[in-house]
Amino acid sequence: MTNQPYGGGYGYGAQEPPRTPYQQPQSQPQAWPGQGYDDPYADQQHTQQWQGQTWETQMQPPVAAAEETSYLPPQGVAPVASAAPVHIPEPAPVAAAEPEPEYGPATLAGNARITDAQRARAEGRSPVIEPGMQPAVLTAVLGLLLAGGAALGTYALLVPLVVLQGVTAAGWFRLNGMWPARQGIALGFLGALVADAAMLLSDRSPGVILGTLGVWVLLSLVLQLRSHADPDERMYGLMATVVAAALAIAAGGYLAADSDAVVVGAVAVAAATVVRALPVATAASVVIALAAAAGAGYAVGGMTSDGALLGAGAAVCALIGHRAASYDYPSRFVHFTAGVALPLAAAGPVVYTLGRMFG
Repeated sequence: MTNQPYGGGYGYGAQEPPRTPYQQPQSQPQAWPGQGYDDPYADQQHTQQWQGQTWETQMQPPVAAAEETSYLPPQGVAPVASAAPVHIPEPAPVAAAEPEPEYGPATLAGNARITDAQRARAEGRSPVIEPGMQPAVLTAVLGLLLAGGAALGTYALLVPLVVLQGVTAAGWFRLNGMWPARQGIALGFLGALVADAAMLLSDRSPGVILGTLGVWVLLSLVLQLRSHADPDERMYGLMATVVAAALAIAAGGYLAADSDAVVVGAVAVAAATVVRALPVATAASVVIALAAAAGAGYAVGGMTSDGALLGAGAAVCALIGHRAASYDYPSRFVHFTAGVALPLAAAGPVVYTLGRMFG
């Protein structure tokens, strides 16, 4: 069998010498099909690749296409020259994970990564900040308005009482960290208004306070059950709503109490709150505040021991409310709502009870 190429060094009709599979080709290059002239660079070539099927070429794996083995330029940088440029989209940027804040120990110079309460505990100080003199003065003013309203009549007492009840509901919600909580504040304030109206219609009967409080607890429970919040949040909201409504409704004890008892109790709370805000040690200021409240009750109550006892009892409840408004570094809004209202609101039931006892 002969191998007759169409062009090359042998020409048309010439027979190529037989070769073995391992025989090296001659230096004469093989022409491409349809090429009828000799290769002018044949003398410059030293080797020649074999075009036919041999044992070595059969055993070699197929060569990949040039596009598959071509060098890919870096992403986002276009190649210098390309016959068919291919657009390679850049990967979507991945947001770097924010490092977890590391809370260091508190220092006297201050550490912005910890709260004031945490810094105070780490430094051995009390995390409680009291409302101060300005809220105490507002409490005293509101107490004097209650005393003056009680001396003038029921409806004159009702005006400062409504203000006290509204501030109490708002301050308790903010004290518990729930703000804005317009529905809870409105619900507690509405309960206080309903109790006031019921007392006016029933000739200031104190029984309507307990009745209104029971209805409002049930109403608060129903509203929280309809909420779509987490169970823990619903329970927390339920407790805040019930306590806010209870404090606002209980402040109505001033309306149910005798006018003389209201005068003595409100003046005693005003005196105790102002004295408690003085820059004195806590234990000493508490003792002085109770003494001042008892003295004010004695003076306003007709120079009697009953007035002193009523004033001291109202002052005890007022100091408890003052302490509740001072819990764990509260905000300025808490000081001017809960800090103002809680001393007076907490003393309302005691003023009614002791007024009936000493009346």
